[in-house]
Amino acid sequence: MKRRYICTDTVTGVLSAIYDAWLYDRKDTEAGIVFWGSVQQEMFCEYCEVKEEEKKAAAVHRLIRNHLGEEAETAIGYALLSEDPGKGTAVLRTMIEAQNLPEGKRIMGHLSHPAVQKVFELSRNVSRESHAWTEFLRFRELSGGILYAGITPRNFVLPSIADHFSNRFPLENFVICDETHCAYLLHPKQKSWIIFRDEERKWEIEASCSSQEEEWQRLWKGFKKSVTIQERKNRKLQQMNMPLRYRSGMSEYQDVRGKS
Repeated sequence: MKRRYICTDTVTGVLSAIYDAWLYDRKDTEAGIVFWGSVQQEMFCEYCEVKEEEKKAAAVHRLIRNHLGEEAETAIGYALLSEDPGKGTAVLRTMIEAQNLPEGKRIMGHLSHPAVQKVFELSRNVSRESHAWTEFLRFRELSGGILYAGITPRNFVLPSIADHFSNRFPLENFVICDETHCAYLLHPKQKSWIIFRDEERKWEIEASCSSQEEEWQRLWKGFKKSVTIQERKNRKLQQMNMPLRYRSGMSEYQDVRGKS
């Protein structure tokens, strides 16, 4: 009888589910992982609740790094940040398929397999979105001197962009709010960053800008307006290089939404 392992939609949850599945179904290509809140009952299927533990997640991560290699480790890491409900099953079946290859570290080149192909596509999508947010994210200085930015990503990209901004602004206190997933990335100056979820939206931050920030925004909007040549506007090209969904946090687009 095939099994489905039920866990939360988090990296720790999925890796813990893979840990349990690896103990009992490492040869079963029909085993799968589903998330609480989106379980669809199947006939002739056993459902197992997963006890999520950091040590389970760490053990699976070591297994991936040591036996599947750096390329697979990176691809799976990005794939686990995707919003696709089938990501856990795809990663599990990719690991199962790697056992059938003479060299498991070549698994990500085995794109003829549906699970490997899906992991590759999920990884590519998350990687592209992460790169875009490192380019388009804008901080603004709040009245307390904290740098604040709000983003609306499709995937849970905070873990993949955290190192970029902490390395770029090591001497700053900053907060990045993921409004889509109700999560926050906090970086105290000269310390390590942390991420926490606030699904009940109990945590609030005073988002009023400092007077200096307001002046810089005014100057930046004025500069944008002064360099704009109305007769040479190309909205299609502009939207291709700077998609509309990334503009919500950009000061130059906040005064007149949808226009540029």
